[in-house]
Amino acid sequence: MPRYAFRIEYDGTPFSGWQRQADRPSVQAAVEAALAKLERDVPSIAAAGRTDAGVHARGQVAHADLARDWEPFRLSEALNHHLKPAPVAITACARVADDWHARFDAVSRRYLFRIVTRRAPLVLDRMQAWHVKRPLDAGAMAEGARHLLGRHDFTTFRAALCQAKSPVRTLDRLEVETRRHDWGEEIRLHVEARSFLHSQVRSFAGTLERVGCGAWEPSRVAEILAARDRAACGPVAPPEGLALMAVGYAEDPFARSTL
Repeated sequence: MPRYAFRIEYDGTPFSGWQRQADRPSVQAAVEAALAKLERDVPSIAAAGRTDAGVHARGQVAHADLARDWEPFRLSEALNHHLKPAPVAITACARVADDWHARFDAVSRRYLFRIVTRRAPLVLDRMQAWHVKRPLDAGAMAEGARHLLGRHDFTTFRAALCQAKSPVRTLDRLEVETRRHDWGEEIRLHVEARSFLHSQVRSFAGTLERVGCGAWEPSRVAEILAARDRAACGPVAPPEGLALMAVGYAEDPFARSTL
């Protein structure tokens, strides 16, 4: 059976996450339903990561084994047709080796967490960013973020339901960017690692918000990390600010995609 890789963009607002669930809408179920319109008995698809309810994606990657030998462009066009009206789109499609795996072959995952600070309610970004009504000190947040870089035991920033065998991860990037607009100030957290724990990025965001608003000193982030205690973490930030932006591979499976 030919194997195909898909790069998938979605608005996570109406979904209970990526993973298929028996009684709730999921992104995986939406994609599999579209595939079922093209072929019968398509096996379950595998993704690079399982985003939580309300979390978005610009560059989720998944793969599926199909019976027919599809031309990738035609396959993506057909899937996008059958995905309507769900807020899900296939933005790249490629034939890959039979042993290629969207999850296990991934060497990096890059997330973006957006915070918009202003008094007025968010309208256009209402479900695309965390709305914080008070100003945040991005410089202090960046200082606190530096304590998290590198290889650590991230138990403090790990959800209680996390199923990972080890809390040890290597954080390659946690950059704090500020963008000033006429309609408000935006703080962006760019986060990259080979793999993440459950709710790790949202836990980072919630802790750094405490630093940005002046409730905690930047040095407290190091103490929180060293505590290895979930109770020491700041509040977990809401899911609407988070998006999976890209998944990296040793060789880009979509390098020749023309979508």
